[in-house]
Amino acid sequence: MPRTLTVLTLALGLATGTADAQFFQQQYPQYQYQQPAPPRPPVQAPARPQPQAQPQPPAPPPPEQPAPFDPDLQRLSEILGALHFLRGICNSNEGQKWRNEAQALIDAEAPNGDRHDQMIASFNRGYRGFAQSYRTCTPAAGVVIHRYLDEGANIARDITARYAN
Repeated sequence: MPRTLTVLTLALGLATGTADAQFFQQQYPQYQYQQPAPPRPPVQAPARPQPQAQPQPPAPPPPEQPAPFDPDLQRLSEILGALHFLRGICNSNEGQKWRNEAQALIDAEAPNGDRHDQMIASFNRGYRGFAQSYRTCTPAAGVVIHRYLDEGANIARDITARYAN
């Protein structure tokens, strides 16, 4: 209750402040009451030119989820790289056949992104692995070619049987 009275007294006292000023002017005309000048805005330093915001690059796409057959595709890509090298040194006259097969596989399954890069790396690993070991066609290279042809055919058949629509 005392707080309410204090607040009420202060409010009433502030409300009568202008009346006192008017009374003061009537009693003492030599002192004229003047309204205070409106406050001036604060002095501010000159605005510095703001550096223009660089446009944000677009957000990267969400990471690709690996397909359950990605390890098989990478192995198949590696086999195709090995066949590309080995069939070339064994005079098969197939030209770019195995490289083109790998390119078609990569284009169909992973035209861009991490999967694309991994499949290319697998192809190159298969190619370079045999390029470091073989300079000419040997009977061992012939055995490797036949084994890789069989393994590649099995992988392609398994993937198709399991995951084709």
